[in-house]
Amino acid sequence: MFRPVHSFNSNGVEIAYDEAGGGPPILLIHGFASNGRVNWRDTGWVKTLVAAERRVISMDNRGHGASQKLYDPALYSAAEMAEDARRLLDYLGLGKADVMGYSMGARIAAFLSIHHPARVNRAIFAGLAARMITGVPGSEAIAAALEAPTLADVTDSGARAFRIFAEQTKSDLKALAACMRASRVKITAADLARIVAPVLVVAGEEDEIAGDVSTLVAAIPGAKGLTLPNRNHMSAVGDNKFKQAVIRFLSAN
Repeated sequence: MFRPVHSFNSNGVEIAYDEAGGGPPILLIHGFASNGRVNWRDTGWVKTLVAAERRVISMDNRGHGASQKLYDPALYSAAEMAEDARRLLDYLGLGKADVMGYSMGARIAAFLSIHHPARVNRAIFAGLAARMITGVPGSEAIAAALEAPTLADVTDSGARAFRIFAEQTKSDLKALAACMRASRVKITAADLARIVAPVLVVAGEEDEIAGDVSTLVAAIPGAKGLTLPNRNHMSAVGDNKFKQAVIRFLSAN
């Protein structure tokens, strides 16, 4: 199984990352219960971006993939996970990079864009749209599902889907439960209005986790949006229209 081949110390937490290709850098931030390989390599994103002559950097968020596992919810705020991304740019000597996040990764990318505007060239927020503002419900049910003795003990259908995915990605279920229980400060419209980087918002039209694209686009000055027809939270990730739109967005003047 592919595993990231590099790691660095992010203020006491070991963060795994991988690189491919060459050219202008783009940092990829994966979603909850996923990792850099599942979110970006297995879906063809790394291959697509390398073919577009980009230096592709994918990281495993704390508690995920090959990065250090933590069991205190207080260590999983989106703001602190955004600092992991910023410290990775520091570690690699990159003053600025394009950034793309999916689902939880989009929220992390938003915090990075808000708090460190000089470090983000362009940003793609995918798999999380209106719910970035209103929040995604059901976190306690998901955490409980992750802590259940077996999958058979999980009766909530939505939470069960997260448990199935976490098992498929061979994740540390207790670390994910701590991450899910982290305090989630909502990103206000005022905060989003502070983003100065060009932003592309992408989500599937059937993605109930993401919410509608137009609401988030309206909150970010100059943002563009793309709704993927007949796609849900899982099927949107590797969508070819999504990839084509990102390549166009990254190459625009």
